[in-house]
Amino acid sequence: MVQAFHFLASWQLFPEKGTYELGERPLSGMYKIRGDDETKTLHIYHSWVTLQNEAFEASYSIVADGKLHPFEKPELADHAQVFFPDSFCFEIHFYKKGEAVLHVIHEILPNGYLKITQQGQDEYGNTYTNTEIYHKQLSVLPYASSVAGAVIRPTEEGLIRHKALLAMEEQTQMQLEQIRKQVELLAQQAREIQKRKELSVMIYNASVAFKPVIGHTYYLYQKEDDSFLLSMISPEQWGKKIPYKRFVAAVRLLADHTWQEV
Repeated sequence: MVQAFHFLASWQLFPEKGTYELGERPLSGMYKIRGDDETKTLHIYHSWVTLQNEAFEASYSIVADGKLHPFEKPELADHAQVFFPDSFCFEIHFYKKGEAVLHVIHEILPNGYLKITQQGQDEYGNTYTNTEIYHKQLSVLPYASSVAGAVIRPTEEGLIRHKALLAMEEQTQMQLEQIRKQVELLAQQAREIQKRKELSVMIYNASVAFKPVIGHTYYLYQKEDDSFLLSMISPEQWGKKIPYKRFVAAVRLLADHTWQEV
């Protein structure tokens, strides 16, 4: 889904960065957003662990076309609606019997973090606003006050699963980061080899009046007829004006017989 592109990831909660007018601050949490291009559907999964070491999880799917659609958990909300004001923000509005019961606003901040704002009413009719900050990797919603989490109950199985997911995510993320760095290093080495190859082809097609020695530095010039010449004389040694069209580069012959720009 193009509009949801920046949100489609696993996000990990910063518990200390949130503000909670309803519910307690969680110990940890995970929030996952997936998208289906064909059906224009967002799939949202969230799990969290409380300070009492109780695990909760909930999930729901919703069509993200800006229209009002029946919600899959009618005991909590009978309809829901998704808006995308822009590619860095989307809102989910939940309704029950025609009345708005919860607004959930998702925003990508300038630093790349995900900010989720929940605006709703508690069981006594008092309004509240909770805000949470996530970073991309793993994430969680922290309490059962969300529209999909109200009927979720803590279980030992859920706690074990959450801890296993957290450990798995951290390990795989670390391995992926190591692979990414290795790929970047290999790509850099490939670029350097390609650059040496191109320079070497240029030099081996140039005029050379001597036998180059490995490890020595020489000077490549372009002549007036656009051919190249390898010389032992540097541009400074020529004085005020070199007798060629231009100086190309100082180069050194390596042991593998490729040339490297100095």
